[in-house]
Order: sequence, then C-alpha cells, then structure tokens
Amino acid sequence: MPQSQSGVNPAQREAIRYLDGPCLVIAGAGSGKTRVITHKIARLIEAGFSPSAIAAITFTNKAAREMAERLGRLVRLADGEKPLVSTFHSLGVQMLRRDSSRLGLKTRFSILDSDDALAIIRQALATTDSKLLRAAQTQISLWKNALIDPDGALAGATDEGQKQAALVYREYSATLAAYQAVDFDDLIRLPVQLLREHQDLAQAWREKLRYLLVDEYQDTNACQYELLKLLCGPRAAFTAVGDDDQSIYGWRGATLENLGRLAQDFPALKVIKLEQ
Repeated sequence: MPQSQSGVNPAQREAIRYLDGPCLVIAGAGSGKTRVITHKIARLIEAGFSPSAIAAITFTNKAAREMAERLGRLVRLADGEKPLVSTFHSLGVQMLRRDSSRLGLKTRFSILDSDDALAIIRQALATTDSKLLRAAQTQISLWKNALIDPDGALAGATDEGQKQAALVYREYSATLAAYQAVDFDDLIRLPVQLLREHQDLAQAWREKLRYLLVDEYQDTNACQYELLKLLCGPRAAFTAVGDDDQSIYGWRGATLENLGRLAQDFPALKVIKLEQ
C-alpha cells in the first residue's frame, strides 16, 4: 500500500483516493480528519500534482503548524517545494501583499489589531461606552464577513441603532483607506474583491493553487466560502473536511448552511462520511 494510505480505515481511504472532483468529508471528533488531509496531500503528490500547487487551509496558526508537522513526517520535501499550509487570514495576506495595488492599496499596507480598530470606531461614535463600542465593532465585522459594504449596510438598516452603526462603518472604512490600512476581516474580504473584479488575477491564483483542502469547513463564514469558490473556479479541485455537529465560530458569522451550499454550488460533489 502506498505510504499515503498506510494505517487508514476504508472510509478514510476512499476520501484520500478520491481525486475526480469536489469532495466533502463529514467527520466527527476523533475520526481522523487531519490524517485524511495530510494523507490526501501525499496522495495528490503521488498522482503528479506539484506540491507547491497544493494548499491546505485551516483556522488557527496552531492547527496549521500541527498539520505542517504531520505532513513533514509523511512527505519529505525541500522548503521551496512544500505545499502551502496556512490559515485563511495568512493566505489573504499573501494575496494582498502580491496584488493589493489593484485595489489602490500599497503593498506595504498596515494591518490593524482589534484595539487599533476600536480606537477608530471610538472616534467615529464619539463615545467611551465600551458596550456600545464593542457592539459596533461586532456589527461591522459581521457585515464585512457577509460581504456587505457600508452602502449596503445603510440600505438594509432596520432601526436607528443599525443606521448609526452603518454610518460608523462608512466613516471607519474611509479612515482605513486614508491610513492605507486593513483590519482582520479585510484580509479575506479584500482578496474576494480582488478575484471578483480581476479575472486575470483569479486565473493566476487558480493556476498557482491547483488543489485546495479546507479543514474545519463548518466554521467558514460567507466571505471565506466565497474565497474558496473563487480560488477553485470551474475546475472545483478541492476537498472540504467538516463536522456537521459543531461550529465554534458562530459569533464570527460562520454558518452551517455552507455545508448545504456546497452541494448546491457543486452538483458533482462527492460526500464521504467518516463514522469510525
């Protein structure tokens, strides 16, 4: 048996071997999700994929580090030839550092942390009420993660509080642009904008990353899902691994509906359940 399939059960082996189209692996805790991803990367390399054209995307730096370590034990590769193992946000930073000039943003843009962002919102709201400030910051984050711009937020405001938040969002966005700065949510929202508005960049990134594997797929929000779709393009060469029983990032706009949307957006989707 090839090294990419040693020590795996039949369902895991099916998920690892399936390379013919989009694939969703439904996997509960302890069912070997990370093993499937790392062994599938080894399988892709065996099948002739260039290692550097494979990307494994997860949510935390810790998860990315652990995955890279496990992959390193499975496949020995030189540094310049290794697959990209990164968080969504790290991938977004790479994309923006390379192509942000298309959005009128310098490649040396600043990335604001939560406290810096809050200071701008405090100025726009003209209040020191921490509860109000946090509520506005959360609302702006949810709008960004749902790909709603300030004008859309204002048009959709249903009460005075939302209207005020939308006006703050508009001022906040203008300030970020003036500072040549982005916040954490922009690291995914702006790459989506890049790929939507510039077909040549979308094609270039699809050629660069020819196979995508996404861990903890149930934790994706609308923005992350759109980035995945745009990066895959018509080829739809990806494997998403998710647990339909849990989503820990609901507060950040994650939605289990994304599990259902995959089947609608990719009719050829192969669904494999790891139940062992």
